[in-house]
Amino acid sequence: MNDTAPRPQPRNPLHGLTLEAILTALVDTYGWRGLAKRVPLRCFINEPSIRSSLKFLRSTPWAREQVEALYLSTRHE
Repeated sequence: MNDTAPRPQPRNPLHGLTLEAILTALVDTYGWRGLAKRVPLRCFINEPSIRSSLKFLRSTPWAREQVEALYLSTRHE
């Protein structure tokens, strides 16, 4: 049996989504200004880009949680 195989996560609504896909969807929905209003992070305010935002979010768990929470709330509107 392969112990390193990922286990299915049927109750995790973010399972299978990359952070890049989540961020891209939010930017498509709100734009950078709208996203910065909802999650006020410097990476969304000053010269925002997907690449720089991903770098910050991957190294900052609390910020990533806020972005993921916004994505989940957006899906249910």
